[in-house]
Amino acid sequence: MAEPLDFALRGEHIALDALLKASGLAGSGGQAKILIAGGGVCVNGQAEIRRGRKLRAGDEVVVGTSRVRVLIRPAG
Repeated sequence: MAEPLDFALRGEHIALDALLKASGLAGSGGQAKILIAGGGVCVNGQAEIRRGRKLRAGDEVVVGTSRVRVLIRPAG
């Protein structure tokens, strides 16, 4: 599996479909919806089919061989 991509939150959480789009794992919101509905996305090791799943710091999302770690944005 590839090295994880770190994604720094701007707020308290981000929706799963928005994270897929923002991190480049999905080219569009529609593609994110299809990936999620098809069972191709795991959050913290569990398949996730809710597009609006709120992701918080410490969560890890896996699509195929790509991983994204959700982190707190550094202060400053």
